[in-house]
Order: sequence, then structure tokens, then C-alpha cells
Amino acid sequence: MRWIYLSPHFDDAVLSCGGLIWEQTHSGIPVEIWTVNAADPPPGPVSELITRVHSDWKTGSPQETVALRRIEDQNAARRVGATVLHLDLVDALYRRTGTGSLMYTRDVFDPIHPRENNIVEHTANQIAAGLTQQDTLVCPLGLGSHVDHIITRKAVEALARPVWYYADVPYLFKHENELGPAIEGLQAKTFYISDHGLAAWLEGIAAYASQISSLFNDLQDMQTQIKKYQAAKNGLTIWDRS
Repeated sequence: MRWIYLSPHFDDAVLSCGGLIWEQTHSGIPVEIWTVNAADPPPGPVSELITRVHSDWKTGSPQETVALRRIEDQNAARRVGATVLHLDLVDALYRRTGTGSLMYTRDVFDPIHPRENNIVEHTANQIAAGLTQQDTLVCPLGLGSHVDHIITRKAVEALARPVWYYADVPYLFKHENELGPAIEGLQAKTFYISDHGLAAWLEGIAAYASQISSLFNDLQDMQTQIKKYQAAKNGLTIWDRS
């Protein structure tokens, strides 16, 4: 039985569940991380938002940035023992209309763009294409309201099959008030994370070197927050409907 973690971007699954993934893979459970929005960005002028974000990340063009982040994703997955699959969908930061205009120029924490009326169905179809009935799916709750996280959750729920949910890190740390409404009707289960699992989790997150400065103050801050998160329950809590 595979466990498949749906990661809207190249870092979300390891950020949120890296310790649990390590524990599973090292107990013989096959784990795959499916990065949903992993396709090459289409060509065209960049927005001020893209320029600002890439400046924070210290990366180059959209194409160079995505290529770098794919490598980071593979390195992070190796640290927690998982394999990766990159789906053919474009990050909201780079998505364009049919005429080439960028859709999300102000923010990526906005509602789904009206020109993306079929994006949930399209995402669901991409996910469904590689699934078997025996697979266990894990997807984000959508804390923080990043549009790609919301789309991923909606797409998984459109498949009408059992699913586990993880709290989106680091959005959970900044939007704790959103957790209650997001898990309404769900049942919590906490999985033990060993010291080895915690160490691998920290190493996995650190592999996303381009992202650390925009997610945490620095590496030490990341380690402090993840350790505190793990220590709160001596493990990691995820949720399902059973």
C-alpha cells in the first residue's frame, strides 16, 4: 500500500510531514510525494510579484527557478526516504490566461481566479491518473489560503475517496485560528516521530535552501519551530473522516 502525499508546491509535504514520511519509509511503507504544481512556467513578461518573490529566493528566471526547485525537491525527498512525482500543472505565481496575461499578479492568497473555472477538475484528473484503489492519499488542509493549497484539497475531495489531511507548515504557525474550522468533522490521529525522524525532517526542509528565508527567519528559526511542533505531541497529527 503506497502512501501518497500531495504537495501543492515543491516543499509543502516535507515541510508539513517530513518526520512522518521518514518513519513510514524506514518501516517499509512505500511513500511517494506528488508535487502538483511542478510544470515549467509558460514564457512571457514577469510581474512585480514574481520579481519580488524571486528576489527573496535569490533565483533567476521562472524557468531557472522551477528547475532549481525540482532539484531541491528531489534532494529533500531522498533525505526522508520518499520518491517524487512531478505533475504537469503550473504554480499560480506563473499561470497565465489564454492570451498570456498572468492571473495572480497581486497575491497568491486570493480566491481562485474566475478564468480558472476548470482548474479543480483538471487537477483532480491529473491526480487520479496515477492512483490505484489501494493507495492512501494525504493532502493539505489549506491553512493560510494559498490558492494552490485550496485547489489541491478541492481536487482530492472531488475524487470521492478516503483521504488524510495534514496541517500546512509553516502557515499553521501563523494562522492557528484556521485549524479548528479546517478540521471540523475530521478525526485526529497522532503518529510518533523519533529523534532520527525529526533529524531527517529538519534535513529535508533544509534541502529547500531557496525557500528558507521566505518561510522562516533563518535555518535556526526553522529548526526551533519544527522541534517545538514535534515536541508538542511527541509526533505529528493528521486527520481523516473515519
